[in-house]
Amino acid sequence: MDAQQVIICRCEEVSLEELLSTAREYQCTARELKLRTRAGMGCCGGRTCRILIEQIVEQATGQVPTHTVSLGYQPPVRPISFQTLGGKSS
Repeated sequence: MDAQQVIICRCEEVSLEELLSTAREYQCTARELKLRTRAGMGCCGGRTCRILIEQIVEQATGQVPTHTVSLGYQPPVRPISFQTLGGKSS
């Protein structure tokens, strides 16, 4: 597998290649990159890829994250059981 084809955001299936090319083309911040590619906007809310996205922006554009408007992540409000989701009682 080519290193550029590595999936960075598993939830939205965004590759390293897509993130790098978008960051270079638009010279975007991490937040803009997230909005353009949907990386970090999946079901995990960016918990697994947020730091990688910031590092990719820094590598591709030279912009160091300021964290004035950091990439947020949104964990689930509260856990829910599979039983509740499935609607079956024990």
